[in-house]
Amino acid sequence: MADDLFAAEEAVIEAAEGRLSQSSFSNDDDQAAFDALLKSYKKLFRQTRRLVRISDRNEHELGLMADKQRLAAEEIAQKHRELETLSTKLAKYLSPQVYASIFAGTQEVKLESQRKKLTVFFSDIEGFTETTDRLESEELTQLLNQYLSAMSEVALEYGATIDKYVGDAIMIFFGDPETRGVREDALACVKMAIAMQERMNSLSHLWRDAGIARSLGCRIGINTGYCTVGNFGSDDRMDYTIIGGAVNLASRLEHKAEAGGILISYETYAHVKDEVICEAAGEVQVKGIAYEVQTYRVLGLRDDLGQGGQAITEELPNFKLTAKPAHMSPKEKQAAIAALERTLACLDQGKSAQRGKAKARKSPKKGRIAP
Repeated sequence: MADDLFAAEEAVIEAAEGRLSQSSFSNDDDQAAFDALLKSYKKLFRQTRRLVRISDRNEHELGLMADKQRLAAEEIAQKHRELETLSTKLAKYLSPQVYASIFAGTQEVKLESQRKKLTVFFSDIEGFTETTDRLESEELTQLLNQYLSAMSEVALEYGATIDKYVGDAIMIFFGDPETRGVREDALACVKMAIAMQERMNSLSHLWRDAGIARSLGCRIGINTGYCTVGNFGSDDRMDYTIIGGAVNLASRLEHKAEAGGILISYETYAHVKDEVICEAAGEVQVKGIAYEVQTYRVLGLRDDLGQGGQAITEELPNFKLTAKPAHMSPKEKQAAIAALERTLACLDQGKSAQRGKAKARKSPKKGRIAP
């Protein structure tokens, strides 16, 4: 390429050398001057051609380097995509808050812990063990995954840190690694629990339509207190979780709760009472705790009062009623009306029988002669 580029200059040099060899100059001075000019021209020509060849070589090497850089960039992009895929898969095994804190560098991946005031949540499905005996493994897997997916969706919506799943049981806490303050964390946890019970009602309808005759209810226990939170385990395998008496109490409250109910400790009640409707559920003796624990049953949110959402509760020696009309689906309302009508019919029959007995006592017996 360089030889073709300098063809004209080479022709000039060749013609000048031919004239010089023919000695066609009028005097020696002219020939000497021409010879000096030709030598200077040839020297400049050689330098120019060498620079062009260096430039060509550099251009070729730069082209190779550009190809290498392009291939390297493509390889980096591919590795980045693979890393993102692996990170997405890894994130499914960690709570989003824990995952984000680790990759942001705010959370160290080492064995360490600290004390924090958290609100702890436990839940499970009442009667789940008996139900599993009637289901095939595929049906059980589908039911359990559907339940855990729905509850996890609600939990993440309220900013919860999902600790673990143990069968149908779920352990959740608020206040770490992110916190909005103890009161707000407790309130978010109770609101989450209410939303979960509403979602559970919808799931129960789906399960009954799918052939599961027994109605499944979710039991929830919540407590607020100081916990030890951090990484526990070994250097090779660790788990980010919480331990302590406050955790144990939340678990015990969950076992004391009724199906479809939310049972909270006084510590939690004190933070949420202004926005959550609760009723005292009495003191309970909890294993592992020396003193009796005052508990409260969550009925609903006070914001529902202006929307006809107040819970209806009545408890007598042989009569107990708890209804949340604002949370009922149309089908649930129809079922509740039917149940109340059956109850009224039974009560009316009893009342009619009592009236009949009273009338019989007042009426004169047959065959009696009046004085």
